[in-house]
Amino acid sequence: MRHGNQNRTLGRPRSQRTALLRGLAISLIRDNKIKTTLAKAKEVKPLAERLVTYAKSGSIADRRRASSVLGEPDVKVINKLFNEIAPRYKERSGGYTRIIKMGRTLAGRDEAVIEYID
Repeated sequence: MRHGNQNRTLGRPRSQRTALLRGLAISLIRDNKIKTTLAKAKEVKPLAERLVTYAKSGSIADRRRASSVLGEPDVKVINKLFNEIAPRYKERSGGYTRIIKMGRTLAGRDEAVIEYID
């Protein structure tokens, strides 16, 4: 039974799901906007917002925490998160991303775009 389990499994084992969400978060940081399925966008949104919250403080501990969450990505990704994205939201207390629904594809998936708010 799935009592109390809130997260979507996305049809994958936990390790693959973690890798997928890390990859989506890295792509979102790198490109500022990604197109994916609605379910994946809804799952990556809390992760992306948490990373921006870490980056707003800018401490070395939060840099290490963000690097750990993203699975030790390229230094350029962490630098962009901390030096370009986080300063934009200095006065904002949450809600750094938006999901725009794109409609249903022929294969039956609901597609969406997730992006950082300017």
